[in-house]
Amino acid sequence: MIRYALICPHSHEFEGWFGASADFDDQQGRGLLECPVCGDKAVRKAIMAPAVAGTKSRPQDNSPAQNHAVMMEAMGRLRRHVEDNFDDVGDAFATEARAIHEGRSEDRGIYGQATSQEVRDLVEDGVPIAPLPPEPPKKTELN
Repeated sequence: MIRYALICPHSHEFEGWFGASADFDDQQGRGLLECPVCGDKAVRKAIMAPAVAGTKSRPQDNSPAQNHAVMMEAMGRLRRHVEDNFDDVGDAFATEARAIHEGRSEDRGIYGQATSQEVRDLVEDGVPIAPLPPEPPKKTELN
C-alpha cells in the first residue's frame, strides 16, 4: 500500500491509500477522487517527506513538555497558514460564512470573529466552521 498526502484547490489536506502508484492516476483520471471536506474533484498529490526505514531505532521523547511543544508548533503553523491564505473578514465572519455557505458570496477561505451565539447558529444551520488556534505566546511573555 502507498499513502499519499492529497490536497484540493481549497487547501483541504487529507491522505489517501492506494494499492500501487498507478492506482492514484487511474482513479484521478476517472474522477473517483474527491475532497472529503468540500467534495472538489480537482485533487492532487501534496508534497510530503518520504518514509525511509532505517536500521537504527531512535527513542522518542514523549514527555508532556515535548508533546506540548509539538502541539503548540502545529497550531502556530495552522494559524499562520490561515492568516497568510484566507481573507480576514473581521466581525462580519458569521454573515460572510453564511453567505458563502448559501452561495450568495464567492467560495473562499475566510477567518474573523463571531459571538458565541453566532457560532451556535452557524453550527446548527450546518455551516462548516472551525475555531482558529490561539496566537502562540510571544517569547517575551514566557516565564
